[in-house]
Amino acid sequence: MLTVVASDPQALTVPEVMTALRLSRSKVYDLIRSKQLPSYTSGRARRIPVGAVRHYMQERLEENAA
Repeated sequence: MLTVVASDPQALTVPEVMTALRLSRSKVYDLIRSKQLPSYTSGRARRIPVGAVRHYMQERLEENAA
């Protein structure tokens, strides 16, 4: 049997995003509700694509540079 484990995940859980962005759970869900941070659910599990987190961070950097 072959088991594949992604060493570089394509999607993160809410707690992983909280850690990555140093934000509270409620702030992450606020960003999801306001469509600033796209996400999807698979069953009951909410996932945020890694690219969406990177895009969010890039937008914040550009806002602060202006």
